Amino acid sequence: MGPGIALTLALGGIRTTILSRTAEGAAKGLDKARAQARVLADNELADAVQVSRALDLLDGSASFDETIAAAGLVVESGPEDMAFKQGLFARMDSLARPETILASNTSGLSITAIAARCARPERVVTTHFWNPPHLMPLVEIVKGERTSDETVRAVDALLASCGKTPVIVKKDRPGQLGNRLQMALVREAAYIVAEGIADADAVDTVAKNGFGLRMPAYGIFEHQDVVGLDLGLAVVDYVARDLYNEPRAPAYYRDLVNRGNLGAKTGRGFYDWSTKSADDVKRRRDEFLIEVLQGRRRKAVG
Repeated sequence: MGPGIALTLALGGIRTTILSRTAEGAAKGLDKARAQARVLADNELADAVQVSRALDLLDGSASFDETIAAAGLVVESGPEDMAFKQGLFARMDSLARPETILASNTSGLSITAIAARCARPERVVTTHFWNPPHLMPLVEIVKGERTSDETVRAVDALLASCGKTPVIVKKDRPGQLGNRLQMALVREAAYIVAEGIADADAVDTVAKNGFGLRMPAYGIFEHQDVVGLDLGLAVVDYVARDLYNEPRAPAYYRDLVNRGNLGAKTGRGFYDWSTKSADDVKRRRDEFLIEVLQGRRRKAVG
């Protein structure tokens, strides 16, 4: 995630350093950011001059203290481990200038808890970039209990100037916004397979060719308002009685994990990955995202 986030900021005209624990790690991060920049240029999602300027603004470093002390904004994208993040943010807080904003790319951990050991929690905020960050427009800005409105406004304006679509999440709750919606869908999808209503491939086919296909242009509440809330309410009331409503993942999902069927990395999960390629799936995802972004760009220019 780090290289894509760094590239986003550099494309916005901000001098950006990819900070790693080792010089080798920083160099690999720079190489990945350059490769992502080429993808944008090759697909006309950024012009050559913009990409060249961005790459000139990018560098790498393994000098933690010096880099943090000089930064005006830090975006952390480390492991999803609360103790790790609390320790890291406490250290960054002690090194950073008083006006520096410390942001976390956490996809679900509480930013309030992450900032608990910071002397300036009002300058700590979540900036959850969606993967892959060089292509996905969305960034969720999550306001912690002590995050200042000034910090939120500053980050919102900065991300918008970098070409992203920031959304402010007003309350620091598990899953933020996007993952709350996504996990509700994952939970029901797993239940559908467990109940024998449909298999995994049918679930994914419906998502990709039904409601998922129109969602980039037709949001959840737009759909409800267009069809009429009287009809929508009746459907929600009828269907909700048969949905999976336990406050945990369905047993079928848990059983897969307990049997060591962890998905593509072990060869089996909801799918048999001996007959599928995770690289092909990600390539198809990125190609689709590029086509969507190209269409948006042409429409904006036209």
